[in-house]
Amino acid sequence: MSEKQDIIKQMLELQSKFIDLEHRGEFSAEEYYDSDGDSELARHKRAYDELATRLVDMAHAEKGSHR
Repeated sequence: MSEKQDIIKQMLELQSKFIDLEHRGEFSAEEYYDSDGDSELARHKRAYDELATRLVDMAHAEKGSHR
């Protein structure tokens, strides 16, 4: 599996976990908007953002474009 495929797989897993948490009502509105805290949701959002940024950087490197 390529690195891009692995990142996409991880992102889809995180997305699925977030949807499960949302459906179970396991976070508050405050937690939803908190990206800097130490809650499970905040850590989850940071991990997803890091993966998304890495994927965008890889796409730019492939095309020779710059951010």
